[in-house]
Amino acid sequence: MVDPLIELDQITRFYATGDVEVRALDGVSLAIHAGEFVAVMGPSGSGKSTLMNILGCLDRPTGGRYMLAGREVSRLRKTDLADVRSRTLGFVFQNFNLLPRTSALENVELPLLYQGIKGRERHARATEALERVGLGSRREHHPNQLSGGQQQRVAIARALVTRPRVILADEPTGNLDSRTSLEVMALFQELGGQGITVIVVTHEPEVAEFASRVVVVKDGHLRSDERRTPKVATLDAPGATP
Repeated sequence: MVDPLIELDQITRFYATGDVEVRALDGVSLAIHAGEFVAVMGPSGSGKSTLMNILGCLDRPTGGRYMLAGREVSRLRKTDLADVRSRTLGFVFQNFNLLPRTSALENVELPLLYQGIKGRERHARATEALERVGLGSRREHHPNQLSGGQQQRVAIARALVTRPRVILADEPTGNLDSRTSLEVMALFQELGGQGITVIVVTHEPEVAEFASRVVVVKDGHLRSDERRTPKVATLDAPGATP
């Protein structure tokens, strides 16, 4: 059996709010393998956002152990966590977070600029990432010249450009219509087929249907963990392919 890419062992995350201790996560254990497409669900305040922050090395657990790609990252310093984020993880957000006055290509190049990658390689890798999400012909367009779905695909290309092993997506379809959401789910399923692990936080059951695994968090605990045959995101209707 191949070792998990992600392994959480009795993870806790407690916060002090005045005299009250908030147990955002309380003993969560979870193993995720390469290429899995996992949906994380739960009501507001359930702990799912805290779980995503820990998985994304944006926060450290209070207790427990987090292994990522064979490395324990639970107790790394901030600078080391930043290095893990830039080289192993890619992030996709609900609001796209694109720079409005720069082209799609320049937006995708940005993580490589932070890594110190030289201009020619940055350009080539960003072009490759945009082509991978079907936007090679829109690379000089600015965000206001793109539809919401196209902007989200630029954001996905930006997440892919560093060649991460894990994509973490926080409500990635929250600002998209149902047809465009389907396009994004189809892309995530394709990435999973290529061996990239995709973890999506969502409150929409319709989105979770496309994942091969659904994890439900409530009151800081893992309430259920179900593997199932995902619904296939097909784009065979007229005009479906942009």
